[in-house]
Amino acid sequence: MTAQTWIITGASRGFGRALAESALAAGDRVVAAVRRPESAADLEAKYPDNCLIAKFDARDIAAAADLVRDTLDRFDRLDVLVNNAGRAVVGAVEEVGDAQLRELMDLHLFGPAALVRAALPTMRERGTGTIVQMSSQGGRTSFPGVSAYSASKFALEGWSEALAGEVAPFGIRVMLVEPSRFRTGFNGGDVLEFVEPSATYRDLLANIRADMAGTDGRQEGDPARAAEIIVSLAHGDEVPLRLPLGREAVERISRAYRRGLDEVERWAEIARSADFEGVPASVRPI
Repeated sequence: MTAQTWIITGASRGFGRALAESALAAGDRVVAAVRRPESAADLEAKYPDNCLIAKFDARDIAAAADLVRDTLDRFDRLDVLVNNAGRAVVGAVEEVGDAQLRELMDLHLFGPAALVRAALPTMRERGTGTIVQMSSQGGRTSFPGVSAYSASKFALEGWSEALAGEVAPFGIRVMLVEPSRFRTGFNGGDVLEFVEPSATYRDLLANIRADMAGTDGRQEGDPARAAEIIVSLAHGDEVPLRLPLGREAVERISRAYRRGLDEVERWAEIARSADFEGVPASVRPI
């Protein structure tokens, strides 16, 4: 198996940490991009030749080019980019403010977009590369209380689907990973933000708040197993555009697809009637 060079954002814990450990154990090289370098210092100490710790805030679009340049200076190539850093805000649409919504968009869309743009020239030049976008089952289906989080992940998914078609001719692959609940610390009190509940939505979202706050450490997903799957796929000949991870993700996303198809079919006759009569359907390039 040919060694690869990875950039992994949010590598201090959770999926990012598990991915870094799995890739390094496989003999790969890893640039662990973290806000606090001391949080991943043990990885560099264990793998001094193959690991570089880079101070990096995934929301800082101006720093993306420097991160890629530092990677090339140290390892002379970039094979896999993982946009992993993320967090969630829980609250009703009327409760979540503009600043919180924009911060999630910066973290889950604008930051990853800048890093991808910085990485693409070197991947294009070599004619190979894999971009792994850590999305969520909440990037394909949503529910009350997570509008801001899902909005940012839905945006990442749409952006990445277009990206996949644009870069495939250059030998570059894109994989959206859509996990269910994993023991990553995502539901911990220092990551998951709950907005102040209003009288209007307090009772409506009470069970959702309690469920999300109380699941930390009890999730069914194993980050180490997930990381092994992702690393194996990155080394393989083919990656899926979308990869649900965990039984819950497979079941929930499958239901969402079926529900959406049922709804399209239910309203299809009315929807078709919006066209001009007698005008043939457009011929599209896709």
